[in-house]
Amino acid sequence: MARGDPSHPEHGGAVAVPEDLPPGSVVTSSGRVSVAEVFVEPSNTDHPFTPVQLVRLDEALTLTSRETGLRFSVYLGDLGPDVQARVTELHGQLEGSGEAVLVAVSPEQRVVEVLTGAEARVRLPDRGSKLAVMSMVASFREGDLLGGLLSGLRMLADQAGGRRPTH
Repeated sequence: MARGDPSHPEHGGAVAVPEDLPPGSVVTSSGRVSVAEVFVEPSNTDHPFTPVQLVRLDEALTLTSRETGLRFSVYLGDLGPDVQARVTELHGQLEGSGEAVLVAVSPEQRVVEVLTGAEARVRLPDRGSKLAVMSMVASFREGDLLGGLLSGLRMLADQAGGRRPTH
């Protein structure tokens, strides 16, 4: 409601109250509908990892990147209707995408993709990526999201080998 509107409560106007307000609702003096809701603890679907698990995942990403010289990243979430396009878009946003390895997981869609940049692809053949994906999927089926990601990262790092010397 705009200030100066004749129906504004400050100007003696009445606030219209919808007849279909849900229980626990009230229309405030400004005309806003306020609804009381019972507090619900966030579920694992809201936050799939505990803070300790996030630290473990961060450490795994840091170590695999440090050991191999490649830039490992994990994306966890919906990948939309065109999975391949979305994974390519996410990979392109990574710093140093030529040396980047993106592990994209969409649990709701049951999709796991590994996309490597041009430099990373030389050291990480498709066969190695497929084996890591199969390992991750097996863990995911058992309900172990973190374990699947950690073992997948380890397998990808092992396939890529150690950091290459720079001249």
